[in-house]
Amino acid sequence: MIRRWLLLALPLILSACSNNPEKTELTEQEYYQQAREALDDESYMSAVEKLQELESRYPFGRYAEQAQLELIYAHFQMSDMEAVLADTERFIRLNPLHEKVDYAYYMRALATYEMGFSMVERRVNQGNARRDVTPLRDAFNHFAELLKRYPNSPYVADARARMVYLRQRLASHDVEIARYYMKRHAFLAAANRCENVLEHYQRTPAVADALAIMVEAYQELNMKPEADKALELLAINYPDHPQMKDGEFQSSGLAQIDRHSLLEVMTFGLLR
Repeated sequence: MIRRWLLLALPLILSACSNNPEKTELTEQEYYQQAREALDDESYMSAVEKLQELESRYPFGRYAEQAQLELIYAHFQMSDMEAVLADTERFIRLNPLHEKVDYAYYMRALATYEMGFSMVERRVNQGNARRDVTPLRDAFNHFAELLKRYPNSPYVADARARMVYLRQRLASHDVEIARYYMKRHAFLAAANRCENVLEHYQRTPAVADALAIMVEAYQELNMKPEADKALELLAINYPDHPQMKDGEFQSSGLAQIDRHSLLEVMTFGLLR
């Protein structure tokens, strides 16, 4: 009787098993291959999922480090710069001697660069002088670190080009701040900001305007030797500057803008 019951139940048991097959576990290579196919198809979200699964299931496998690098690329293509920064910092921390660690340094700088310009341009309504360019300085420093650590990296040429552009933007920003100070009659602050341009951003177009502002600022402060020195440098190096007319310096009129209130002067207009 028992034997007969077992024979009758066997088809039901087999049927239940066939309806609930166990999920087949992919090998590390299969996960990586699927991730690579997703990247090639530009299916970056799918690629990220596969790469993260690969890392989770095979954290010390043969593809683990390569998966981390591919993850950086995938997140960058998805414009998820915060994820790129997290990925690169993690890779640098865990694999400081990896043969491709220079790629992580480069992508960290590039993500910071992209985030920096996104933040700066998004604040266009605040005026040039009030924008926070700290992210751009951070990007410059990250690129500089790449050049210092890996001078033979294939990413050096692009890093140098971006650093040149960043220097120009940072120098122009300092000049805008100097103009802002001139309008608020903060002449010493304007001169000091321009001195910063001369000290840190030589060979950028902003140097000429910085010298012109210094001439006016020092004239307003009755600091004749300093004003004469700035004017001499401007005349020798930038004789075609718009404020140089037939060898004579012409005021821009920035210092003639009236101060609106005592509070605005004291706060450089920041509380206006």
